Amino acid sequence: MTSSFNVQSATGYEQLMGRWSKQLAPLFINFSGLADGERILDVGCGTGSLTFALPHAADLREITAIDFSPVFVEAAIKANTDPRIRIQQADACALPFADDYFDRALALLVLHFVPEAEKAVAEMRRVVRPGGVVAAVVWDHFGGLPGMRMVLDTAAMLDENADQVRARYCFQPMMRPGEMIQSFAAHGLVDIEQTSLMIRMDYQSFADFWQPISAGEGPLGKYVSALEPAQRVKIDAAVKAAYEAGQPDGPRSFAAVAWACRGIVPEV
Repeated sequence: MTSSFNVQSATGYEQLMGRWSKQLAPLFINFSGLADGERILDVGCGTGSLTFALPHAADLREITAIDFSPVFVEAAIKANTDPRIRIQQADACALPFADDYFDRALALLVLHFVPEAEKAVAEMRRVVRPGGVVAAVVWDHFGGLPGMRMVLDTAAMLDENADQVRARYCFQPMMRPGEMIQSFAAHGLVDIEQTSLMIRMDYQSFADFWQPISAGEGPLGKYVSALEPAQRVKIDAAVKAAYEAGQPDGPRSFAAVAWACRGIVPEV
């Protein structure tokens, strides 16, 4: 499996997205459900935003977390202090676990970065027992992340290549309305529900917002870091002006909305 998410360092990821995924994790857990004594699989654990929130929500028997990126796996292992948590490198599209082993398989902000997202859904369903739950949440890049759209819409006014980047970013896998519902149903899940989850991304300054992107983190960072120097200067300045919106630099708050979907593995 390849991933379309560009990671430079665990620290950079935390500033770009980890701090926000930590806010989203409890909302996702509440939507997905959890019960004492369960075995949980966290698919695409990153630096552990969901992994380390799970033990606070229920007295779980076992938590297994996987990620394709060795950078993330190393960081999560270093941060782990719970003996119930096992973290390993693995492919979401070829999970190295037995059929029907877990009570729930959860994916926080992962499926939209998996080009073969349908395979990942199929694998999550395979490893969950009958009556268990498969659940996932992805950002709504098109309409739910105005801060990131601000960057791409600004860049598209100055760089014709940004149009293609914006199109890919806005319509990554599982992001269209109802797309996860259709996928879950196609893989035999039942009692499927979808909702929107919202947090706020609060930045202290433009530097707080722009630094991880400027350093090359994530899909927007990959685009920005590849710009020619003169074009980079123009886009940096234009995005800063958009962030400030005619006011002095300082704190800004952006809504951030994600699609969440859950389904149940049917009883045999």
